[in-house]
Amino acid sequence: MADMLIKNGTIVDGTGAERRAGDVRIQGDRIVEIGQDLDPREGEEQFDATGCIVAPGFIEAHTHYDATMWWQADLDPLPGIGATTIITGNCGFTAAPMSDDKDAQLEMVKIFSFFEDIPLEPFLKHVPWDWRTWSEYKASVKEKIRLPLNNAAYVGHIAIRMAAMGLDAWKRPATAEERKVMASMLDDALANGALGLSTNLLDHDGENRPIPTLVADDEEFSALFDVLDRYPNSTFQCIIDVALMRDTGPAQTDRMAKLLKGRKLRTQLTGAIPTVAYQKYLLQPMRERVEQMRKDGIDVWPGYAHVPLTGQLSLYKSLIFAQSNDYVWHEVVLADGAEAKEKLLRDPEWRARARESWDTQCYPQSPMNNPGMLLLTKLGSDNGAGPFCTLLEYAEELGLHRSDAMAEWLLRNGVLSTVRMAPFDMDDEVVVDMIRDPKTVGNITDSGAHLQMLCGGGENLVYLTKYVRDQKAISLEEAVHSMTGKLANHFHLTDIGEVKTGRRADLVVFDFAEIEQHDMEKVYDVTDGKGGITWRYTRKPAPMKLTLVNGEATFRNGAYTGAKPGAFLEPAAVFEPTAIAAE
Repeated sequence: MADMLIKNGTIVDGTGAERRAGDVRIQGDRIVEIGQDLDPREGEEQFDATGCIVAPGFIEAHTHYDATMWWQADLDPLPGIGATTIITGNCGFTAAPMSDDKDAQLEMVKIFSFFEDIPLEPFLKHVPWDWRTWSEYKASVKEKIRLPLNNAAYVGHIAIRMAAMGLDAWKRPATAEERKVMASMLDDALANGALGLSTNLLDHDGENRPIPTLVADDEEFSALFDVLDRYPNSTFQCIIDVALMRDTGPAQTDRMAKLLKGRKLRTQLTGAIPTVAYQKYLLQPMRERVEQMRKDGIDVWPGYAHVPLTGQLSLYKSLIFAQSNDYVWHEVVLADGAEAKEKLLRDPEWRARARESWDTQCYPQSPMNNPGMLLLTKLGSDNGAGPFCTLLEYAEELGLHRSDAMAEWLLRNGVLSTVRMAPFDMDDEVVVDMIRDPKTVGNITDSGAHLQMLCGGGENLVYLTKYVRDQKAISLEEAVHSMTGKLANHFHLTDIGEVKTGRRADLVVFDFAEIEQHDMEKVYDVTDGKGGITWRYTRKPAPMKLTLVNGEATFRNGAYTGAKPGAFLEPAAVFEPTAIAAE
């Protein structure tokens, strides 16, 4: 690590304030001086930022690197797109706490593996699982992993439930004694620097079972909220289903509003405001609910998507079939090996059930009921056989049901092939409203999960390319603030998110005219836990001219440096909001 003077840049400081010309001096891991025409000092490296933006490093507000960082610690492609901090422990899925019961331990790992589309074997081979409490997990991470980005983490309600109740967590509400155990586990996490508690009121598993947190009763939530109330710097994250699968979000929002009223608990309600065009029928009812919560004194921050869900159908690791209510095609995902998968795809009885499933069971918004949006691509083909068109076109060409046509294409192109879903149209006006709302959580991308779908990597750039440069719907200052200072404020992370003296030297330097969100590309570098290598999707760098984490370059002049200076961040007890956040 060398002291550095970034010269001649245009500073967009992360507060929403207007850009200004200036230099930034860094000593060690901190910003120590900001001004114009600063004189270089002996031994100080100079970095010329002429024509470039100097901004705080981008915060990836919703990732699932909890497990994958143990075997893919470079976090590609995040350094090349300006990310300097990841938030982990989202959606109630965390690696800690852990039950003493071996069956319950494995079940928790399976839950994480299924819902985040990550192969089970690497979990079991590469993650040490040498902890029971969240504080022990944090200590293990700090000792054994070096990352190119900072990490701050929630503790997950699903993990807490499984640790306290074992396999019964799937089946029933907790007893009074079990609630005390859960409260103690949460207290351990918060006392040792967890951001707060994440829960999930959305998902069902591959057998259509409601996840354990959907079984939790109001008494359990109240007991956990009592613990959170003792930590004024903590955050409660709740994932809900608004126009995604079962439309339970409105009812769950009403439930949380009742339980949270009278508390000062900061609440991230992820999915509360739908931003995809087909979800518009729930937009106004959900806006009214959020507004009422705010009138009632609840510190609610809707988490929103600025990009449509990435859809990639795979026969090896995909929860899309199950989450579309298609448990017949999910049988192929569960079948062990290529031969077993091919046998099912050819079986007339299975094909009949698959057609019936698509026609009568799948949700209207699912990929299966939108074959014109399912893309049969050369990138997705394992052998290049083709044809390359939409599934609707291929079904019409063959004169087959769309399910049969997809089976035929996968047999022809190989069962390692994937089918890509064209993105749903976004309601850009709503996205802009969410960006400008001072209490929202954006840059939610699912990085680190769904590796064969490519959630996350590079999607932060859409703020800059689509909404600033192309549409001119927001200013560059607003885009940067939405990915930096506003998020740091939300999570009570007081030493990142702004270009300000005393803050961590987490900075990005980029030429605004050069940056792009590149298309997906395959790389074969993912361990399968069985001694082999499989593939994932990634993207080329934006690129950034320079990405600094704690004063050390992780990406520079078009290339990754290999440096891993990331720290485990903790929320501060009191946050001094920026002017724009306080308005």
